[in-house]
Amino acid sequence: MSLRLATLFLTVAGLSLYAWKDWFVSLCGLILIMAVIHHEDMPTSMLGIQGFNVWNILFLMIFLGWLSSRRREGLQRDMPGHVGGLLLLYLGVVVVGVLRVLIDRSHIEYYPVGALISEELINTIKWVLPGILLFDGCRTRKRAVMALTCILLVYLLLSVQVIKRMPLESALGGAGERIQRIRLKTCRSIGYSACDMSTILAGASWGMLAAAALVYKKRYKVLVLGAAGMIAFGQALTGGRAGYVAWGATGLVLCLLKWRKHLILVPIVVMLLPIVFPGATERMFYGFGETDVSGEAVVNEYEMTSGRLLVWPHVVDKIGESPLVGHGRMAMKRTGLTEFLGQAYGASEAFPHPHNMYLETLLDNGILGSIPIFLFWGMMLVYAASLFRSRNRLYSAVGGLALALMLSQLFAGIGAQHFYPRESTLCVWATMFLALRVHLEEKRAQMATSQNPAIQEAPVVAPEPAMAFAHAERTEAQ
Repeated sequence: MSLRLATLFLTVAGLSLYAWKDWFVSLCGLILIMAVIHHEDMPTSMLGIQGFNVWNILFLMIFLGWLSSRRREGLQRDMPGHVGGLLLLYLGVVVVGVLRVLIDRSHIEYYPVGALISEELINTIKWVLPGILLFDGCRTRKRAVMALTCILLVYLLLSVQVIKRMPLESALGGAGERIQRIRLKTCRSIGYSACDMSTILAGASWGMLAAAALVYKKRYKVLVLGAAGMIAFGQALTGGRAGYVAWGATGLVLCLLKWRKHLILVPIVVMLLPIVFPGATERMFYGFGETDVSGEAVVNEYEMTSGRLLVWPHVVDKIGESPLVGHGRMAMKRTGLTEFLGQAYGASEAFPHPHNMYLETLLDNGILGSIPIFLFWGMMLVYAASLFRSRNRLYSAVGGLALALMLSQLFAGIGAQHFYPRESTLCVWATMFLALRVHLEEKRAQMATSQNPAIQEAPVVAPEPAMAFAHAERTEAQ
């Protein structure tokens, strides 16, 4: 057993035991493990048993610790009814989609039923559960800051791994086939696809900037800004074009919402990026400026979008065959569309999904199944944006991170990503629920203040959970 594996097992064992004393700390440790969950050295299973791995074991111990401590901590279920209802509908769409697969397994007969249920159902829903636990336990400012810090550390650790393994020429020197192969191989060895890595780091770099609002001392703020730059540099090395677009669009939205004075820097950044990161720029415009047999410059639409423009019209036609309820999970394969596209455009090209999260949910779940999904994400965006614009430092930091991560997913979703929860989006879901908790505490604090204005001058002695964030913010400001 290697030293790294031994350290991992000891850490998981320690967190599992500590979960019975403070399950929230162990939950934060579980989130941190997401930085290495699919690392090439990380065991995916033990004793040959599917699902029997260190992450699942630790989550089970945390879940049991949470159950045993709810009464002791006096936790009450307080998730707003409309949020809980939409979440249940969202997850219900996932369950119904998998049930339809079990009824009709056309073109996926090779997929064992047990593996199908495990991967498409259990391993989809489970990535939401840590976020729900985070929402239930994050009742104080200390815990909110702890959760926020752990989520940011996940992205920082991922960027460090990318920078350590990826050659600098990936961002500084070119976008050839060799560099592209290195990008794909490196990201897979870390545990995420190059496209996923680019997307999650795109949002994380802006989220780190938003979190800088929590830092008061200038020397520490410099470190946070340096971390944001490191994450952005790691994202530039990934070569994920959808992530590049998401990075720019997310930053623009954040500037329009709150950082308006920084809009003046946009043209400067646009001019500097090709100079600082010529390789990333070349990758971004891959497919433009090619020459045909006559020597004229043309745009290679296939290379420009990696074949997406060829695939999407077929996906739209298939959506039109069942627009209301869709075709169920894995519709690209089960309807024979993946097989058809492989035959039409070459066996080397694989299109297991539409490479567009909006088309995917419409294809799988139809309009009716997609409505709760769109509503849930829209509602969380509104909550995060409201927090981000707040003058309260904690609210702004949490809202800014949640908004940045969600926007990067939604913008990159035009060319990739999924609305189905995945390991690459666990921190996105955790941040959404963290933002929901802070939003709820903000409303409670506002209500308490309106009912008793004198509470603004009250000393901070064992503040009520609803007032914990607001009181701590005022204390630090003084």
